[in-house]
Amino acid sequence: MDKSKIVWALRFLVAALFVFSAIAKMFPLWAFEKQLVDLGLMSWCNAHFFARLLIALELALGVAIIQPHFLKRIVLPSTILLLVLFCIHLTIEMVKHGAMNGNCGCFGQLIPMTPLEAVVKNILTLGILGYIYANVYDKPKGENRFSVLLVIGLLCSLLMFILFPFCPCEKEMANSDQETVAVVEDEPVGDVYADTALVDTLNTATEATDTVVKAIQDTVKKETGPAPVKSKFANYNVFDGKKVNIDNGKKILCLFVPGCDHCQHAAQDLAEMSKQPGFPPVYIYFMDEEPEKIPDFHKIVGKRFPSKVVDIPSFWKLLGNGSTPGVVFLWNGNSITEFEGTTDNAFTKEKLKGHLQHAHGK
Repeated sequence: MDKSKIVWALRFLVAALFVFSAIAKMFPLWAFEKQLVDLGLMSWCNAHFFARLLIALELALGVAIIQPHFLKRIVLPSTILLLVLFCIHLTIEMVKHGAMNGNCGCFGQLIPMTPLEAVVKNILTLGILGYIYANVYDKPKGENRFSVLLVIGLLCSLLMFILFPFCPCEKEMANSDQETVAVVEDEPVGDVYADTALVDTLNTATEATDTVVKAIQDTVKKETGPAPVKSKFANYNVFDGKKVNIDNGKKILCLFVPGCDHCQHAAQDLAEMSKQPGFPPVYIYFMDEEPEKIPDFHKIVGKRFPSKVVDIPSFWKLLGNGSTPGVVFLWNGNSITEFEGTTDNAFTKEKLKGHLQHAHGK
């Protein structure tokens, strides 16, 4: 086969690889942003910008490799340098966490790849790029147009920021909720399901023996739970226009993604459990990812829990280092137990029931 045809075929192959890699990282884009944050490379605020620019760079290189301007002087060296930097990063990750652990994110969540698989892929690509570099030539001097590369880069960047708009991070306010609060929930201190009756009994038991009074006091103490503290959820306290005292009494807080099947199944289990007398109220924090799916989420679950849409950085701050679905049993602001993900620490009805029974002293 003619060498020029081989080179063109390889150029199209590399272009397709870079374009596919860029597109794969877009769905969902928040997962790529979170990976950058988890790696400690940047904060959530910077991750919004850097993720879009990095994907735009991959798109631009994919397009630029099939055009002739500055191909050998700029495009191929830039592509090779980018892959070398990726290989260095992946090597560091393999030393830290193992060659076969985790997803490198090369193809986003679409095609998970271990760091070792990614390094092998990058080395093969570097070999192809080396062959292309040895067998292509730049346009004659004076005919190269840097403006072509500039336009490609600007269009790819503009495309990313148009397709995936976001709100720049602002300095956190003392109260993160700026919504209009229609109703303020007024909850009594302690467990709303047992405290009132028990306290009334204690106040009217003037003729009771010391033993009976002490037993009632112990029960009240047990039901009121641990000393109140301010939780990380305290400022995210408006659900469907109603303000809730998150750190007062028992609460079940959920961190869900509207389109997540596992989140829907967890919500269905909670809907079933909520039918039991004395079950704590349930509140849902929805990640601001495809919020238009929230009505369908409620239909699938069969019950509408009070909910709040939270921006992606704040959502992951609330969830911590875990993954969805997240379910937290909060008592007076104290995290009694937290479930996350779909593996060892995944939420189940049985696990939560055990913690609730233990909290009631049963």
